[in-house]
Amino acid sequence: MGRYRIRVATGAWLFSGSHNLVQLWLVGARGEAELELQLRPARGEEEEFDRDVAEDLGLLQFVRLRKHHWLVDDAWFCDRITVQGPGACAEAAFPCYRWVQGEDILSLPEGTARLPGDNALDVFQKHREKELKDRQQIYCWATWKEGLPLTIAAERKDDLPPNMRFHEEKRLDFEWTLKAKALEMALKRVYTLLSSWNCLEDFDQIFWGQKSALAEKVHRCWQDDELFGYQFVNGANPMLLRRSTSLPSRLVLPSGMEELRAQLEKELQNGSLFEADFILLDGIPANVIRGEKQYLAAPLVMLKMESNGKLLPMVIQIQPPNPSSPIPTLFLPSDPPLAWLLAKSWVRNSDFQLHQLQYHLLNTHLVAEVIAVATMRCLPGLHPIFKLLIPHIRYTMEINTRARTQLISDGGIFDKAVSTGGGGHVQLLRRATAQLTYCSLCPPDDLADRGLLGLPGALYARDALRLWEIIARYVEGIVHFFYQRDDVVRGDPELQAWCREITEVGLCQAQDRGFPVSFQSQSQLCHFLTMCVFTCTAQHAAINQGQLDWYAWVPNAPCTMRMPPPTTKEDVTMATVMGSLPDVQQACLQMAISWHLGRRQPDMVPLGHHKEKYFSGPKPKAVLNQFRTDLENLEKEITARNEQLDWPYEYLKPSGIENSVTI
Repeated sequence: MGRYRIRVATGAWLFSGSHNLVQLWLVGARGEAELELQLRPARGEEEEFDRDVAEDLGLLQFVRLRKHHWLVDDAWFCDRITVQGPGACAEAAFPCYRWVQGEDILSLPEGTARLPGDNALDVFQKHREKELKDRQQIYCWATWKEGLPLTIAAERKDDLPPNMRFHEEKRLDFEWTLKAKALEMALKRVYTLLSSWNCLEDFDQIFWGQKSALAEKVHRCWQDDELFGYQFVNGANPMLLRRSTSLPSRLVLPSGMEELRAQLEKELQNGSLFEADFILLDGIPANVIRGEKQYLAAPLVMLKMESNGKLLPMVIQIQPPNPSSPIPTLFLPSDPPLAWLLAKSWVRNSDFQLHQLQYHLLNTHLVAEVIAVATMRCLPGLHPIFKLLIPHIRYTMEINTRARTQLISDGGIFDKAVSTGGGGHVQLLRRATAQLTYCSLCPPDDLADRGLLGLPGALYARDALRLWEIIARYVEGIVHFFYQRDDVVRGDPELQAWCREITEVGLCQAQDRGFPVSFQSQSQLCHFLTMCVFTCTAQHAAINQGQLDWYAWVPNAPCTMRMPPPTTKEDVTMATVMGSLPDVQQACLQMAISWHLGRRQPDMVPLGHHKEKYFSGPKPKAVLNQFRTDLENLEKEITARNEQLDWPYEYLKPSGIENSVTI
């Protein structure tokens, strides 16, 4: 006879507890025993029991549980179960971290991560095969739009698997915040009904409510050329700028601009010429909002890096050459102030489109969803890579499903306020998907390709590279513990299936764009996993959080333009500028959504600080603890640096990086 001490931990979320009775069995290598206890698990509690078992169960392998209900199936969120065996036996942990529903028996394997084996009689092998078979029925792929990455098969949030849903606190906050912002929008529109809307200062009438200190600075300085250039390096979208290696072929310099050509060529020779080319927008159809046609452009901006590190615009071409306009108008800082301001506004509008659709939605949200679905379909809970990745896919499927039904859906927010709405956004996403490369998701490769390594004042680049290094060390610590040699990587069928699922299925045959279809070495696996974790955490933080600061003052990043791009400079008046920028309704909607999506989430989990204990054993725990220490050290470095800056860069401070794509 032996005495077992059982601890059952229930989640702390609203409705995690259950009024239903739960029955437990212990399963060991030599037998199993039903425990004569039935508990009603309470939210946030860890309940402890001692039970005597007549036979020697041997090494514990599983805890089995069943929840009984009579009239109401009251779901229970089980965190984990731990069991201390007789004598000097080590405590065994059985992680769950999922909803328990219905009356089926749920088997929780002992939490030590294990690679797949080829022994068909191995109880753990049988368990993982059954788990994957069941999961592949639950987590299915779907095509939202042809030419885009696949998504989870869920037309609405209620179709999602329960374990991918928002917890109740998250759901309530998300939905009530939207309602509060809708009320604020209505108040602003009423407030402006009897007011003029004829000059830029009139935007002050709606620039109230919740906003950041940095947004206030943008409000004051948004017309400065220095801030215009700064945003390409450290703003909401630091992903487009690249160092010029030649003068772009689309930049047609007419006679009379020999001085400008000489200046451009001088900067080119010095390695201080940069460009931001929005050619991906060329030919994308513009939206029609409430019967009013909107407009799009595909600008090109040439900028110079001064010796003090300031990036300043030299020339803006709003549209590329075309048969009807073989020599497009070029706008210069020396032009009439309103003409130059309007040209910059067209650039900022174009940046808004590419930022939101290509670099935010596609490169973080949709890529993260592909990683999430493939992980659930191909990696069982015992797999070390599942345990590594599962904290980084929390809430991703639901936030993306909500985006497809509220943000980019027919009649959604893009259709109501954004110039690429009404179908243009889908065409733009298709173009961006065709250009999505593996290297573009890896900062060391992407920044090198864009010529931005070592660029003075490039704070996104500096912090992204440091985070990449820290995440890579964390990933390597886990991978090298479980995969001691390259042949072990090559011989893992579950891992190889996961790789193919991402590249060939989720990303729709992306091997032509550099994504792997197999892993041949430890280093190749580590690089790919670093990309996965970085994309789901740091990159999303860098791209998402800036909305709060840079988009709240609407003229700095207009969501739409209501007049065609100017072709002359002398005719641009304040009426032209105000007639081009968003109207009151569009501006209010932009402010509301920017705050809703860019704010810190109330249940935010910082990078690496998830409470779930998926791994057992001292080595993985030591690797995670070192990861947290490295992040804390980087936090101190960034905090000290930012104290010396007029424009602190906060988006990649580890304490502000969410552990997954949740908003």
